[in-house]
Amino acid sequence: MDEWFSAFKAQATPAQLYGFLQHMPKGGDLHHHLTGSGFSHWWWDIATDEAHNGGYRYYTRTLAKLCNGYGTNAYGPMPEHLLFHTVQQSTYNALSDCKKSEYTALSDLTADQQSAFLDSIRLDKPYEGRNEFFETHWQRLGDLTRNPHVQAYLLLKNMQAYQLEQVTYLETQVNVKGMLYPDGSIMQAEQALQTIETMLASQAATDTGVTVRFQYALLRFLPDAEQQLRWIYAFVDAHRDRYVGINFVGREDNDKGYPLRFLPVLRELRQAYPAIALSIHAGEVDEPNHHVRDTLLLGAKRIGHGLNTISDPQTLLLMRHGPYLIEINLISNLLLEYVKDFTEHPFAEYLRTGIPVALSTDDRGMWDSTLTDEFYLAVTRFNLSWQELLALHRNSLQYAFIAEPAKRALIEHWQQQTAVFEQKQITHNTVYHPSQTGQFICRYAPKVCSLATGDKYE
Repeated sequence: MDEWFSAFKAQATPAQLYGFLQHMPKGGDLHHHLTGSGFSHWWWDIATDEAHNGGYRYYTRTLAKLCNGYGTNAYGPMPEHLLFHTVQQSTYNALSDCKKSEYTALSDLTADQQSAFLDSIRLDKPYEGRNEFFETHWQRLGDLTRNPHVQAYLLLKNMQAYQLEQVTYLETQVNVKGMLYPDGSIMQAEQALQTIETMLASQAATDTGVTVRFQYALLRFLPDAEQQLRWIYAFVDAHRDRYVGINFVGREDNDKGYPLRFLPVLRELRQAYPAIALSIHAGEVDEPNHHVRDTLLLGAKRIGHGLNTISDPQTLLLMRHGPYLIEINLISNLLLEYVKDFTEHPFAEYLRTGIPVALSTDDRGMWDSTLTDEFYLAVTRFNLSWQELLALHRNSLQYAFIAEPAKRALIEHWQQQTAVFEQKQITHNTVYHPSQTGQFICRYAPKVCSLATGDKYE
């Protein structure tokens, strides 16, 4: 198969290579923010469908007036310039008349307003980057992220999309604390989780064949992050059938969330609870630091991004052939400007010096991308061999946090499917084309359309 794949890469068209990678049996997506994985049209479809979203009605800001006060939401002050910030009916009802006049019901948007709303929650302009992503995208979603019916819908859509990409396993970050009922009252976390579990038990979810487990995410720079972590630990411990780990998220260049801040509370919690796996964002910064090393000291088994690990030789040596995995997110790192082009990305160095890595999608809905896109970029920009492709898929299952019996079953299933796929290629030289429901990489031009030949945005 190695020789076949090498020859195939040399003569295949981009569409044929993409189709091949799309149909190839895949392992898992281990670095996946559920609310960042929703494509704009998925958000729109569920937000405007009160019959299926739990009976919630949503309004979004379409005007900016000089009303007295800014108002508040779950993220703090709402900047006056932030159009398309979205609230549910109960939040809208509590606004002043002036503030209400800034908002329009989603169902009443004009065609141009709808298009602008969809564009506002994806990174699709050459001048947009990490500040646009971190400081506006999540804030615009507003109350949409506090509806468990919306989260359940996004999860199902992801599972159905991954079925089409032959993905075996999804380990996604799902938070359920602070969800709202339509009247604005707080929903108990147990009730919110049950809403999502009901979807997962449905025939539609079962038909995808995708195994799903959750991580709970801690926003690391919150002033009460330690207390939040105590609650998360207790909740994950009580729901180990679904939750398999905890993740620390948020801009790493916000020093209020530095890793060693959490060492005392983690040591406290490990006195009280059986082990809970940690996969922590670290090394997603421009400058050298020891955050990855410090994150390993916290007990993390997987590192999210790990870009600047390349600048810490001692930690690199520690991670070679070791028990730790780096979750690589190529498109995310480029769009958020942590690398100018892929010649700066350390992925190949990690892969080819024995540091376990796996490809993942991060916030795929906001990039308008797929897991196949990540593999297409890896193959075309780093000339991956067949064995390296297999290692990436195997790692994404071997380093999953799911319980060992289920993990073994997933690996065996993937190996069987891969053997069949390989035989079809060698025997029949099957030609695959991108499915109509999939997206070729140039789908999200102008930014990434040129990635196969050059990575800089013009």
